[in-house]
Amino acid sequence: MTLNLGHIGLNVTDLDRSLAFYLDVLGFAALSEGKDGDRRYAFLGDGDGDGRPVLTLWQQAQGPYDSDRAGLHHLAFAADSIEQVERYEEALKAYGAEFAYEGVVAHREGAASGGIFFHDPDGTRVEISVPSGAENALAPNAEAPTCGFF
Repeated sequence: MTLNLGHIGLNVTDLDRSLAFYLDVLGFAALSEGKDGDRRYAFLGDGDGDGRPVLTLWQQAQGPYDSDRAGLHHLAFAADSIEQVERYEEALKAYGAEFAYEGVVAHREGAASGGIFFHDPDGTRVEISVPSGAENALAPNAEAPTCGFF
């Protein structure tokens, strides 16, 4: 039996701030929004028009992401090309996102795969990478995969 990923749900502290980030900076499409008392939520798609949620945001967190707790380690999105990764990097810099590393980095020393590693407005760790195109990029960690401890 094999399962496919349906969607990812994130708890956020401020839905409006998170929507601005995921819609305006990363280019997701808003599918729907709702409210249950003081709690708000939004379903986001990848913009291909199929209406399938990729990411759901739930405004119910009281504080920022905590990497010391069990649960989500990081979000990893795949891009079509290294040039697309670089365009996202520029958009994220213009937004003022916090990066874990400077520029595109390899997943490990000598790997062709790599990408950018940054944090969303609540501190959730996010990666945008490609399977090839980062052959000349350095790896920030000599022993562990780059996505492991950022």
